[in-house]
Amino acid sequence: MTEEPVAGKQMTGEEVTGEQPARGLSRRGLLGLAGAGVAGLGLGVGGDRAAIAVAAASASAPATAVYPFYQEHQAGILTPAQDRLHFAAFDVSAGTTRAGLIALLRDWTVAAAALAAGRDIGDFGAVSGPYDAPPEDTGEALGLPTSGLTITFGFGPSLFEDTVGVDRFGIRARRPTELAELPHFPGDMLEPGWSGGDLCIQACAADPQVAVHAIRNLSRIAFGRAAIRWSQLGFGRTSSTSRAQATPRNLFGFKDGTSNIKAEESAAAAEHVWVGAGDAPAWLAGGSYLVARRIRMTIETWDRTNLREQEAVFGRNKGEGSPLSGGTEFAAPDFALTGRADLPLIGSAAHVRLAHPAQNAGARMLRRGYNFVDGTDALGRLDAGLFFISFQNTPQTFTAVQLNLARHDALNEYIRHVGSALFAVPPGAARGSYVGAALFA
Repeated sequence: MTEEPVAGKQMTGEEVTGEQPARGLSRRGLLGLAGAGVAGLGLGVGGDRAAIAVAAASASAPATAVYPFYQEHQAGILTPAQDRLHFAAFDVSAGTTRAGLIALLRDWTVAAAALAAGRDIGDFGAVSGPYDAPPEDTGEALGLPTSGLTITFGFGPSLFEDTVGVDRFGIRARRPTELAELPHFPGDMLEPGWSGGDLCIQACAADPQVAVHAIRNLSRIAFGRAAIRWSQLGFGRTSSTSRAQATPRNLFGFKDGTSNIKAEESAAAAEHVWVGAGDAPAWLAGGSYLVARRIRMTIETWDRTNLREQEAVFGRNKGEGSPLSGGTEFAAPDFALTGRADLPLIGSAAHVRLAHPAQNAGARMLRRGYNFVDGTDALGRLDAGLFFISFQNTPQTFTAVQLNLARHDALNEYIRHVGSALFAVPPGAARGSYVGAALFA
């Protein structure tokens, strides 16, 4: 099944899943989620935001789009990139058993399917149920359209074996060989508080409150079984994942992700994004690998750099986004073309040269990053930059390209990598099952 949006129409849970909403935990049961082996969380019968969204006649297409949760591949990868992100990495709590982890994944799956359909979670939602008990859904998304919400789950290396070598959940033997901590690249200034994690959830939407609502409620469901290790809010996507989208700009003012893999390139996605059916391990077939890197930009230094230098750093024209070798934005860069003194028009340290597939043995990845601004640091500088996300069918793709950039990229003068994480992203969940079920089969 492909990730086709239903734009301009809001679907009910029955239309999205093809079945009646399941009944799950009572409110009292929800309050006891910390126990192992709990029942699955109900899809919910109250607070149906899907119906509310239909009445929002002024809503734009992205605001009314619905991306079904149950698919061959998880949504939020090839889905046209939304404008807002809430990304969270989780650590599984001490004492959580294998059965407890599976129960959490089941509960998350049911809740994510409801949220993606524009519904409250639970049997009673945000405004119904016992009056003297906390609502099952936190309610801040009431009255908001679905906003093209997608929720994507991933498993970190430490889920399979913790830092002291313990196989907490009996899955070490099924760990992908390539799922290891990313290497330390030259120039890395990684902070533990922005790195790692047993599990991750990527929530993307056209409305930031819808994305935050998803992470907030999934974190609430995990209480007693997993806790957020770190999280990142993002805005202004820095890549396009569909040909229908214009190329966005990063906080340095340059177009970003011009040559990104697009959803319309199914052959390229099969070759570079999805783990193949014949690849090991079998449970990951149809999935991918997610790399997350938190990259601080030294905005104040960049803003004092002249335009000539800025364009030389990127190897592209700042306005059109065209390569300095000429043409339009999507023209292929000519790395051999020279100018004055027979120097290449696109310098040897230019970002576009070093990141280009032609300079990396044809390696391509699907980029899906976001800008972030998290206030100011202790020195009064903007804590801002790029929250880089990429999907590829082998982490070696990212490692090879990043090593090339870390060693030679002129952009390194203006950035530093402070966070890093790698996750295996399982294929989409089947109805009646849960995300990652094949791992535990």
